[in-house]
Amino acid sequence: MDSAAKYLNLVKSDMAASWLPELYRDQVLKSRTRSYQFPASSRNPNVEIHHTLLGIELKIGRKRMLCPDLATARYLSVFARLGCRAVAIPYDITRISFIADVLESSWHRMLLICDRLTMDRSTAFRTRIQRQIIGKVREEIETAGAGPRIPRFKQSTRQRIGLNGDH
Repeated sequence: MDSAAKYLNLVKSDMAASWLPELYRDQVLKSRTRSYQFPASSRNPNVEIHHTLLGIELKIGRKRMLCPDLATARYLSVFARLGCRAVAIPYDITRISFIADVLESSWHRMLLICDRLTMDRSTAFRTRIQRQIIGKVREEIETAGAGPRIPRFKQSTRQRIGLNGDH
């Protein structure tokens, strides 16, 4: 059972519907979204959320980004930890907090399952498997895409005109 692919398959099957890329495709990409581009940074940087006098900041490595609220910072932090370059953000801000909860739970569950499966192995092996699983999740999210840069709105603004010419 030394193959990283075997561990990846075990983690993915254990997570089932709570697999992070699956959640991203089902709960984020199926709704109206806008894309978000992360600043260029190294893979797997240190990610922190800071509460400042100016609001909420997401710190990725040495870069700081102002976020409109804590929910958005939490949402983006999951993808920043994965090292994603671009992601879709739900346009409906009332959904971001719930989706951030679900994604954070999936992230932590994935790491816990990985630790449980590799607990009898060396630290180096555990770290290597964990990085490969994170790489696979990042690859699946990048394949799913970040959605349009600007959300699409319904363009039909046609009004019905009555027989009298009334609107």
